[in-house]
Parts: sequence; structure tokens; C-alpha cells
Amino acid sequence: MNIHTVFSLVSETHFHSFMSTHTPKKLASVGSVRRIYWHYTRKHLLAFVLVVAGSFGVQMADLATPWFLKQFLNLLATHKPSTVLAGAVLTIVVLVGLSRLCGWVFRRVQSRGIMRLELAVMAELYDHSFGYLLKHSHSFFGTNFTGSLTSKVGKFSGAYESIADSVLLEFFPTAVFVIGAVIILGLQHWTLGAVLAVWSILFLGFQIVMARRLVPLRVARAAASTAATGALADAISNQHTVTLFSGFAFETARFKDAITKWKNATSSVWFTDDNTWAMMGLMVIGINVAMLYMGGVLWTRGVLTVGDIMLLQTYLLGTFDRLFSINRVLRRFYDTLADAQEMVAILETPHEVQDAPKASALVVDHGEVSFRDVSFSFDQERPILSHLNLTIEPGQRVAFVGPSGAGKSTITKLLLRLFDVKAGSIEVDGQNIATVTQDSLRDAISFVPQEPILFHRSLRENIRYGKRDATEDEIIEAAKQANCHDFILSLPEGYDTFVGERGVKLSGGERQRVAIARAILKNAPILVLDEATSSLDSESEQLIQQALEVLMRGKTVLVVAHRLSTIMKMDRIVVIQNGAVVADGTHDELLQEEGLYQKLWSIQAGGFIADEDETLVAA
Repeated sequence: MNIHTVFSLVSETHFHSFMSTHTPKKLASVGSVRRIYWHYTRKHLLAFVLVVAGSFGVQMADLATPWFLKQFLNLLATHKPSTVLAGAVLTIVVLVGLSRLCGWVFRRVQSRGIMRLELAVMAELYDHSFGYLLKHSHSFFGTNFTGSLTSKVGKFSGAYESIADSVLLEFFPTAVFVIGAVIILGLQHWTLGAVLAVWSILFLGFQIVMARRLVPLRVARAAASTAATGALADAISNQHTVTLFSGFAFETARFKDAITKWKNATSSVWFTDDNTWAMMGLMVIGINVAMLYMGGVLWTRGVLTVGDIMLLQTYLLGTFDRLFSINRVLRRFYDTLADAQEMVAILETPHEVQDAPKASALVVDHGEVSFRDVSFSFDQERPILSHLNLTIEPGQRVAFVGPSGAGKSTITKLLLRLFDVKAGSIEVDGQNIATVTQDSLRDAISFVPQEPILFHRSLRENIRYGKRDATEDEIIEAAKQANCHDFILSLPEGYDTFVGERGVKLSGGERQRVAIARAILKNAPILVLDEATSSLDSESEQLIQQALEVLMRGKTVLVVAHRLSTIMKMDRIVVIQNGAVVADGTHDELLQEEGLYQKLWSIQAGGFIADEDETLVAA
């Protein structure tokens, strides 16, 4: 019997029928969890066999020891002390010792096997979950709490340990021991084996029925726990906003509400579980009294010996202990199963953006970017881009301006394939980006966002992310060109300084310069700047503008910008409104048209048009 079969008997038969109609959409099926876990388990078949063999051997030793003790007790009860019996007594003692020793050996085999199996599989589950999760789309991470996702990865891997322990160290050994006890007692008298077999089935059936009734309560508790974790992570990650908006009382009340729901859900589980324990206790008392009475009657008839009575009681206690533990195991089993289902649901969710079958690597010779009749929307009722046609020549610098929500940033995200177009195509040097690999596409594009987010790693590692095999000299040169070398050297640990989660230890301007250094180091033929200077003061902007001049040299540049100093230096300005191009030309040409661009310019520049440091808010 392997883990696949046991898991199927325990979970599929008694759990899947309920979950198929009551599981929330975010939970995967039990069968899906079983298939993934078994897939990785069978890759380590030797360790699995060691666990099964060890578990079987331990139970055989536990069954054999009372049998030898029965012989020992009968020998003492039916014979007077004599030296003649010394050899027989010694033989039985040696057999008891050997059975105990065998049990010890098999337990070592079992423990070594389970450690090797679980460590190997858990590591692979972590790798698989991380790799698949990280490739989900931009929109996926926008609609899921980071804290909840990281929690699900950890719980999914940890759930394997708990479920493997339950199946291989609890369910399987219990089945071996109870079946063995039934057979041996049945050999003493068929009624003893029959009664124990029927009671064991009823007892186990009662536990499974109660566990099934607890399923919706446990699912609700798991959901409440996830919601509480998400609320906690959301508030902590936005602590700065909470402080600025005096949101302590609001967030405390919000988190308290989540904890209250978790408390109520947990309370329902605990009290129902306690009632189950109470009923199980009564059932154990009943069978113990009944079996002892039957044993006593059979002894008075000369059918059983004193040793048989001892054997009966020993097997009963062993059966009670194992079947009682099953209830605790079932509780943990279903809790961890619900944890695993959450992550498996993510693993079963197809990646929104995928490489086409047999996708080729993008080859960029010139850097021409073309949008051909491109349409895009997040939902049918609200189109973002509609039949957009635009060609950017190699080496051309193009700025996108327009009202908020016009679709400017969406254009850059579509070029990077953070989303796929709904209609039309985007081409780079005549190659449809939907037919090339995502990695090769993004390798050809350097992207500097409005609010760069850095890893909680050293400044050196953050800059080197643009070229992960870069030398120290290349890193320093990129930092100098981005005008961040001096401020890095002023830090106590220089390039070894850790920047904090998301780069919070640095100012906005410092983060931006590090991001530009990363892009300079990458040196891709196409450059996308999404309002890369919007969050900077005048002094920082001057430093950034100098860095951008270096960065943009010889590249095809797409800029979503509102700084006049950035826009006016572009070769072309494309005005976007309602997802379509409404104007296209140089700064001077667009001002003469007296269209949307001239209106935006007039509103934001006012009487300070001559000052290039002023802002044209066109986003």
C-alpha cells in the first residue's frame, strides 16, 4: 500500500464528495493536492520504501512482543519454579529482547526514511511553488496580498510534512497493527477478533463522519486565518500611509474584526472537536468492559489462559491508543489539506501571459517598435486602447503625454508583455512580440519606473541586477554615470549597504538613481521611462537628466513624462486621449496646433513656460 493509495482511501472517499460541492473557488480539489504530492514522492522511491518497510516492521514488533509475553505469563502461571524451566524462561526473555531490538532497528529505518523523503520533497515543492508563482502576471500580483502569497507557499510545503507524517506514520501503521491484532485475537477465539474488527470499523467510521462535518468549519477557519494574515501584512506594508492619515484606530478596528472572525471560526472547530472526543471516550469504555467480560467468560470455560487475557488487554490498549490518535491526526490532516489546497489552486491557475509554443528569441538589430491596430481592455465595458497605430523609428526618442487614464503607461506595459493585447500586434524590428520568448523581449528593454522598488539587498546587488555577471568596475562606472556613486560612498558600508524592504532606507531620488544605474548597466537597445523623474526635486532631477542623456544615447526611447525638461528634448511627442493617438509631432509643432497638448501645456506651465524646470502634468 503506497501513499497514493492510502491518501486516496482517507481523503478521496470521505472528503472529496463533500468538498466538490462546498469548496470555495479559491481551493483546489483534494485529488489535485494528492497528484502533486505523489508526483514528487515517487521521485524518491527508495526513501518512501524505507518508510513503509520501517513502519510495517515497527508494528510487527509491537504485535510480537505481547505474544511472547503471553507465553512467558502462561509458563509462570502453569508451572512451579524449577531449574528445568530456566532455559524456557531465558528463551522467551531473549525473544522479547529481540522483538524489541527489531522494533528499534525498524524505527530507525522509518525515521531516516521519512526525514530523507520529507526534506527532499519539501525543498522541491518550495522550488516549484516559487518558480510558478513568480511567473504569474502583473495583474495577478496586483490582486493578491504579498503576505498571503508568501504564507501559502510556506504552508504548502509544510503541509506535505504533516500529511506524509499522517499517512506513513499514523494511518498506515494503525491499519497494520489493528488488522494484526484482529487476526491474532481471532486465532484465540473467533468472537474476540470479530468484535474488535466490527468495533474498530465503527470507531474509525465515527471519526471520519465527524471529521467530514468539521470540514466546512475548518475551511472557514483557514480562510479567516488567511484573511487575518493579509490584513496584517497590508497594514504593516503601508505603515507610512497609516501614520500620515492617522489611520491607527481604523486599522486596529479592521484587524480586530478579522481576528474576531478567526476566533469565532476556531471556536466552532474546537467545541465540535471536543464533543467528538467525549463520544470516543464512551465508545472506548464500552468496548473495554465488553471485551474483558468476554475474556473472563471464555477463561472460566477453559478456552483462554491468563496469558490470553493479558494479550487481549495489551492489544486493546494498543488499538485504543492508535485509533484515538487518529482523531488528532485527522484534525491536523484536514487543516493542512486546506492549507495545501490554497496553494495548489494558484499552481493550477494558468499564467495569464505565456510564451507561444516554440517561441523564438527576439533579435534586435535596429530597435524599431510598431503598434499595429492594437486594442486592449481589462474588461469589455472599459476599453483602454482602441485600434492604436504607431511606429517608433530606431534610435528615436518619443514622449507620451495625455490626460490621466488615457493609456500611456498601458502602452509601455503592453510592450513589456506585462499584459497581452486583445487585438492587433506589437512588433520589434518586424517580430511580433507575442511569438518570441518573454525573457528575450525583456532582455532587449531597459525599464525605469516612476517609483522603483529595490530588493532588500546591498546596493551592489541591486545595481548588478541589470547585468548579473557585471564586474565591480562596471558597477561603479554605471553608478557614476547615474550620479549615485558619491552618495553611495557617503554611506557607512558603501556599496554593501542594505537598502531595506522595497528600498525604504533611501530617498526617492536615490532609489531612482540606483534604478537608472541598473538600466545603464543593462544597456538594452530599447529604453522605457515611465515618469522616471516625476518624484525628484530640482537638484536630483538635474543629476538624473545628466544620467538619462547617457542612458538614452543610441537607443530607441519611449518616455511617459511630465517634466518639461524631459519632454522638450524628445524627437517626437505623441498625445494620447481615450486610448488613441490624437496628435503626433515635435513640441513646437503641437503648440501651434492649439489642440490637447497646447491646452495641457497652458494649464500646467502657466506664466512659466520659459522655465524648463517647471512641470507639465500630463499623466
